[in-house]
Amino acid sequence: MPKQNIAGSKVAIVGAGFVGTTFAYSLLIRGLASQIVIIDVNKERAEGEAMDLNHGLPFAYPTKIWAGDYHDCQDAEIVVIAVDKGQKIEQSRLELAEGNFEIMKQIIPNITKHNKECILLVVTNPLDVMTYAALKLSGFPKNRVIGSGTILDTARLRYLLGEHLQVDPRNVHAYIIGEHGDSEVPVWSLANVAGIRLKDYCPICKAPYNLEDFNNLFLKVRDAGYEIAKRKGRTNYAVALGLTKIVESIVRDENAIVTVSCFLENYHGVGDMCLSVPVVLNRSGVKEIINLPLDEKEIANFQKSANIIKRVIASLGL
Repeated sequence: MPKQNIAGSKVAIVGAGFVGTTFAYSLLIRGLASQIVIIDVNKERAEGEAMDLNHGLPFAYPTKIWAGDYHDCQDAEIVVIAVDKGQKIEQSRLELAEGNFEIMKQIIPNITKHNKECILLVVTNPLDVMTYAALKLSGFPKNRVIGSGTILDTARLRYLLGEHLQVDPRNVHAYIIGEHGDSEVPVWSLANVAGIRLKDYCPICKAPYNLEDFNNLFLKVRDAGYEIAKRKGRTNYAVALGLTKIVESIVRDENAIVTVSCFLENYHGVGDMCLSVPVVLNRSGVKEIINLPLDEKEIANFQKSANIIKRVIASLGL
């Protein structure tokens, strides 16, 4: 199949909050879409954001940007759902489930009324629950409903490991799987630098191989969203860059491996739900799910994470 010309790509963003608009900005400066439409219940806010972005076009790529409505989802290759009721600093992501599910029940039919061929990319928390909800509410094939998942958590882990090992984080290969939230699972058994497992790489860079240090790094990853929110009220930059990577993988037909939330049928005993695992992503959405050879502890923790999400899904009647 020939590579798609990204010059014709259209992306619709539902939600003109900090994540949705930062993502629109990132999308613009990367030149990944010829059309970006921003949809929000607060039309004035969406119009203001579109105006501000348009004023930067002389410094960016030719792009049509406007504040629209759901009918503008027509012909969009990707529709990004970045709207929620807002998370208080003391709340966990899972506590947002009921309120955001009500929002999803309004949003999804409005999207599918105008576009049944797009890829749905969900950012709304609790991410894995809302991705599953979007799948069920839309009736889309499972490869075309994706949650941003642990792409951000994985990036945070790579960054902190890079700092610890004094190496470029782009050369660190490590994954966070499971829930995008408190029960997420670090895959230490497969983490490596240049193909060398951490236990063998640490002596090379003269960093101590200390499991307690690595666990503390993971705790910083897991709690990063809360810590950032305490300081600035929200997270938006890194997640927007993660979304941009997902969109780039799709519109460039890259077959890139990323950790996103997707429907699992039987992944180490976990099925009929959405959780994050590494997948091959291209213009069709999820091309292939990569079955990681996890160790026993990682499998147990992954299944524990799944059970937590499954209970929330059940509480919503899904």
